Amino acid sequence: MPSSIHRQVEPGLQVVTLSRGPIEELFITATPQNGGTLQRMFVDVHRVVSTAGAIIVTADVFGIPSEEQNGFQAMREVWDSVDWPVTWLDEGLSDGISLSGVQVHAVRGTQVKRIRLADRIVGSLFTDGYARHCYLGDLWVGDSATPRGVQARQTFDLMEAALREVSMTFDNVVRTWLYLDHILDWYGELNKVRNLFYRERGIFDKLVPASTGIGGANASRTAIIADTYAIELLDPQDKVFAVPSPLQCPAIEYGSSFSRAVEVDLPDHRTLWVSGTASIEPGGKTVHLDDINGQIQLTMDVVEAILKSRQMTWHDVTRGVAYIKHAHYASAFHDYCACNKLQMPFITTENDVCRDDLLFEIEVDAITV
Repeated sequence: MPSSIHRQVEPGLQVVTLSRGPIEELFITATPQNGGTLQRMFVDVHRVVSTAGAIIVTADVFGIPSEEQNGFQAMREVWDSVDWPVTWLDEGLSDGISLSGVQVHAVRGTQVKRIRLADRIVGSLFTDGYARHCYLGDLWVGDSATPRGVQARQTFDLMEAALREVSMTFDNVVRTWLYLDHILDWYGELNKVRNLFYRERGIFDKLVPASTGIGGANASRTAIIADTYAIELLDPQDKVFAVPSPLQCPAIEYGSSFSRAVEVDLPDHRTLWVSGTASIEPGGKTVHLDDINGQIQLTMDVVEAILKSRQMTWHDVTRGVAYIKHAHYASAFHDYCACNKLQMPFITTENDVCRDDLLFEIEVDAITV
């Protein structure tokens, strides 16, 4: 049976379903609607997952207070037991504008194994006949008293420990998401820690994962929280490889150790993981200073060029996050999408980017069959 992609769009809800043989993968993006409750948003996600008979692999929550009476409680009122990794990211509130949402990955037609460390669920593993797919989330260690650089190193060590639970190594990692509290104070330190870890593991001689490094406090109140995707191919003829950006230099040239994008080619579909991308010119400098519209335009041009280089378009996007420095910039991004007739499964959220002069960053995942 040939693979196919189906899209479902409702107010506050977008679902992309990848069907391939007996397996379906659901990529769900949900946002609270005007006058709606957080519980209603989670109810919508629950309806989609239960109707499909699917199992949640992982979830990421953006911009929702994690206090018991708000976010966590709203989720628990919908699911009696949350037995999947949830990365919970708090958000600053500026100009009276709240930007929030949840993104959920679910799968049907295969078993899902939970990965536990220290009595905490930090990942899910499933097999589709072509590969073993490992999704890690809610990765954090230490506390506010532990130096930030130490927390960063311990987080990478935690990734490795979780991967070992399913007989993988960091060589299998395709994509990382690193959410740093007060990122502008220590992004350089994070890069030093990551560079050292990659050198020790020989990653620079192999596949350097795609990545997002973005600001954002988390529910655990640690300096860093992370997500990871890793894959073990069952057929050596299938491919995982880095994809360069036609409009930007490699990030490693200015000290950030990530690939601009990574593609996974399996016999029944291709997935492109595009790293967090911002308004940076080919030499590595920020451009369109203090110009949110200019930064959005260049950033979108850069991502579109990456998609086109792999024979994809915006229509192939299954999940995306638009990070904006100030909440009132959200309207500029929404206007851009409206003017260019882009209707994609995006969450827009308020986060500091890795440079103080960057106002906007996006990441996307795209799939074609």
